[in-house]
Amino acid sequence: MAFKTEPAYSHGQAPRTAIVLANLGTPDEPTAPALRRYLAEFLGDHRVVEIPKPIWWLILHGIILRVRPAKSAAKYATVWTPQGSPLKVWTETQAKLLQGYLGERGHQVTVRYAMRYGNPSMPAVLDELKAQGATRVLIVPAYPQYSATTTASVFDAVAHWGLKTRHLPELRFVNRYHVDPGYIDALAQRIQHHWLHHERGEHLVMSFHGLPERNLHLGDPYHCECHKTARLLAQKLGIDKDRYTVTFQSRFGKAKWLEPYTEPTLIAMAQKGVKSVDVVCPGFTSDCIETLEEINQEAREAFLHAGGKTFEYIECVNDSPDWMRALTHLTEQHLQGWPTQKADDPMELQASRERAPALGAKV
Repeated sequence: MAFKTEPAYSHGQAPRTAIVLANLGTPDEPTAPALRRYLAEFLGDHRVVEIPKPIWWLILHGIILRVRPAKSAAKYATVWTPQGSPLKVWTETQAKLLQGYLGERGHQVTVRYAMRYGNPSMPAVLDELKAQGATRVLIVPAYPQYSATTTASVFDAVAHWGLKTRHLPELRFVNRYHVDPGYIDALAQRIQHHWLHHERGEHLVMSFHGLPERNLHLGDPYHCECHKTARLLAQKLGIDKDRYTVTFQSRFGKAKWLEPYTEPTLIAMAQKGVKSVDVVCPGFTSDCIETLEEINQEAREAFLHAGGKTFEYIECVNDSPDWMRALTHLTEQHLQGWPTQKADDPMELQASRERAPALGAKV
């Protein structure tokens, strides 16, 4: 495998620290061709679908990518904004705010966002940062709970980029923050703020993205981490076990996934006489198609059609000040040991530039 050409380097160039906020991804536009490209990359990831590659390739390209793109495009169109995909808009906003929050605390860092699938891609962002002189990079996934299907896949993308890179920067990864006090507090504040302005429902549903149940039995800790987040959030809100339910959404395919499933649970609640529910998605730090369309549209309709009267969707933490402070603190914890608050020494850098020619460097 050939290495990519290294960017130009000047002796005396100050080393830089960069942070990459990594999210799942989104199509470039809500059209069938764009969805076909996006889904081919997403569903082609062996971390996402653990079916033998030759068999899955036939299913994916022979059936799924012929049928699903148009249907998915129609769903994306219902939540698309003038600025683009909600997930991209919120992730970009978070990256900009994180840059500002860290700057206020004296950190000299560059913050960018990248998508595991779609644009801006992880390789493109890392190339950009390397060209700007980044010698230290902290990867912060937008996934509070660890899963091989998400967090580990981000690591794969960075590692794959590294295979083609001759001079690697120092790399750090955040694996999880499902019990981080700041994250739990930001979720609680979001819910309490909603309750201040809307009548509190009879029951709180905490809906997390689903996974095949098989992943749990093979050692993926995601299921346990979701339940721990839910328990800590309930404690923070002061609600008893009988006032909230943990569910899992976004089931794909015919295999058994983590249960209980979100939509059937909401239907059953309505049929049993529950008239009002509040639904929150703690595993998503940015509103996206899974929250805005699947929950706030499809799940809402299912609950109301089954006899429910009031369905309140509670937004993700998005750019809330509580979340941004928590994300800043989390990032600072993982920056420890790197000289991000130390000013460059001009004399030291000049001395480096002067020594280089004597040692045969081209200037």
